[in-house]
Amino acid sequence: MAKIPSELISHKQKVCSLYKRAVRGLWDYHHDIDKFRIEAVLMRERFDKNKNIKDLRQAKALLLEGEEEYFNRSHPVPFKFAKSIGGSAYGREAHIPDSVMDYWHPLEKACYPKYFARREQMKNEYIEWYFKTYPEEKEKQKISDQ
Repeated sequence: MAKIPSELISHKQKVCSLYKRAVRGLWDYHHDIDKFRIEAVLMRERFDKNKNIKDLRQAKALLLEGEEEYFNRSHPVPFKFAKSIGGSAYGREAHIPDSVMDYWHPLEKACYPKYFARREQMKNEYIEWYFKTYPEEKEKQKISDQ
């Protein structure tokens, strides 16, 4: 994901981002849902206390203070969802190519006759399209077949 320059992000967006990261960071320390919710409510109260500040210099100073506090209190081994980048199951999905079905036993293919009939039709249509688009490849194939 591209990093957006901080000058293009409004103060409100920065505060919302800090709040979200802070609440997510609470889960690193409190895995019991009851304790987590209590801490999340207290965190929300801290943010709500300062939401009506009109002086932008004071609001920016509070934001910088909050960012520093978040950095200092962040967990050394933060929680990661299993399938997220850095998670324990990231990248484990098996990507099986469609060509594997060409090696199915005929009895297995017989269980899905409509699917395999349509699949063969689509393969033939693709071959026709390919040789129509790239006629020089057809010549190469004829030479290699001899």
